[in-house]
Amino acid sequence: MSGFPRLNVVLYQPEIPQNTGNISRTCVAIDARLWLIRPLGFDLSEKRVRRAGLDYWPHLDLRVCDNWANFLQQANPTRCWFLTKKASHNVYDVQFEPNDFLVFGSETRGLPDDILETHAINTLRIPTTENVRSLNLSNAVAIVAYEAVRQLS
Repeated sequence: MSGFPRLNVVLYQPEIPQNTGNISRTCVAIDARLWLIRPLGFDLSEKRVRRAGLDYWPHLDLRVCDNWANFLQQANPTRCWFLTKKASHNVYDVQFEPNDFLVFGSETRGLPDDILETHAINTLRIPTTENVRSLNLSNAVAIVAYEAVRQLS
């Protein structure tokens, strides 16, 4: 363990291999476990994923789950935060805790409404102006993950 608080980053059906590669690098940097929930929009052996993750793949704590139910069974999360532009609270309104799960949706669809409705009390957004529809997934993960690290350090 590197001295950073342990976090979990969850990507629900990610589509773009370069984003997942960049996110994997961030996870290695902060000692976070990366959970990927299928279906994935790419094969994990693709060169684009590994190139974006550079030589950090051997250090990545990666778990892949077949679906949301499988993730819940494997991870048994104690507390999840669901990132969505539909949330009323932003990432600076909460106090993160070690072992929190930061859950992000796919690049084009976000998180499914049924997951967001079930966990509405734990939805968060990254504040932006109305002129921006959304942020790049790897940027969003970095913003939220480093806010959690900042709070917990």
